[in-house]
Amino acid sequence: GAAREALLLMVPRAIGLVTSPDGAAIRDIVQVLRRRHDGLAITIYPVRVQGLGAAAEIAEGIRAFNRRAGFDVLIVTRGGGSPEDLAPFNDERVARAIAASRIPTISAVGHETDVTIADLAADLRAPTPSAAAELVVETKEELCRRSDGWRSRIERSMKSRLALDRARVAEQSRAEGLLRFRYRLREK
Repeated sequence: GAAREALLLMVPRAIGLVTSPDGAAIRDIVQVLRRRHDGLAITIYPVRVQGLGAAAEIAEGIRAFNRRAGFDVLIVTRGGGSPEDLAPFNDERVARAIAASRIPTISAVGHETDVTIADLAADLRAPTPSAAAELVVETKEELCRRSDGWRSRIERSMKSRLALDRARVAEQSRAEGLLRFRYRLREK
């Protein structure tokens, strides 16, 4: 949808993470983002990612980021686990909170094979937490590549325009020089 397009066209500056503060997911994400994306503000909303009450906490984290605003991307994430461990990400409350999010949201739950309802509700699905971070970084690098392409196209266009104008000026001055030469001949 529109949020997905927005996500792919932006250079994110502020990212919200809804995840467990002590899981491997957060370490993986922060590591990738710190290594490849300078100046990115990362805010963590700490939640339980499994067990009783986890679904309510995750849904509340998503709503809290939306209330606070100022975030370019949300990542809702946890590492892999058993189907029971992933249950909160198949909870209707989490799916509804993701679907209602005005901030483009990436769901990165478990490993490649696990697809949750949260994945289906999100703007983008990443197979792993690290892959979610890579997605965020890639959008920035892709934009930088594109803008470099635009810049060189504009430079080439301006250079050829200048060369044409120089040629015209040179042509003009040669023509004027010839005219003056003719006048001088006449005078003599």
